[in-house]
Amino acid sequence: MDRASLGAFLRARREALQPEDVGLRRGSRRRARGLRREEVAELCDMSADYFARLERGDGPQPSQQMAAAIARGLRLTPDERDHLFLLCGHRTPLRQILDEHVSPGLMRILDRLRDTPAQVMGPLGETLLQTPPAVALLGDQTHYTGEDRSAPYRWFTDPAARERYLPEDHALNSRVNVALLRAAATRQGPRSQAARLVASLLHLSTEFAALWDRQEVGPRWSDAKRFVHPQVGRIDLYCQTLQDPDQAQSLLVFTAKPGTDSHDKLALLTVLGTDGFPVG
Repeated sequence: MDRASLGAFLRARREALQPEDVGLRRGSRRRARGLRREEVAELCDMSADYFARLERGDGPQPSQQMAAAIARGLRLTPDERDHLFLLCGHRTPLRQILDEHVSPGLMRILDRLRDTPAQVMGPLGETLLQTPPAVALLGDQTHYTGEDRSAPYRWFTDPAARERYLPEDHALNSRVNVALLRAAATRQGPRSQAARLVASLLHLSTEFAALWDRQEVGPRWSDAKRFVHPQVGRIDLYCQTLQDPDQAQSLLVFTAKPGTDSHDKLALLTVLGTDGFPVG
């Protein structure tokens, strides 16, 4: 671990970031060059004291997971992320960390959507990041571990995964989830995580096995999304998707037609967030 170089790199990246880059407002009294240490620490989900020690060059060695959190918080590019890992004494990031590193471009877009339901998804349906309104709408989907991190896996193994979707849409959702896993397993190969998920689901779910045997390719999500929220009831939304082909990730943004009941309900969720409702 090169503590002096790590401190200098972190300080330079922090000072290069502007409040607008991470969705913060620039106050009239701001004198700091770039972001404050406290702001970066919050973005990295760590204490300000820990980040300050790293900058000073007298902090403990960050784990790979902590280095990944710093890379995300500082909006590092893949090259900058790899440089950070080397400075931290790690030769290469774990495969999972490489797959979950969200590009600065997607992060900048998400930072500007703090009042809109939006989330970044991984190639196997892993929810990597959510805005607060997305948590209020869909629940916190980032806390899962293991195979449960995959939304298609949860769809066929956890009945609660279907509760927020209109029952009339369940059949199509099942077909699309199977098609997504089929495409991922074909693309990633027989020894991939996608292939392991397929093997698990073939054993655990008769519905998945029956749909898998149909060899169906091509079913896609509809732009129209019909949710059933436990507090505000049915909400009809539209889902726009932005793809990042380099990272095999996608940004989902949910909107409602102005003047509709769903628009009013979505506004209520946005205002109250997760503080107003228990989130499942």
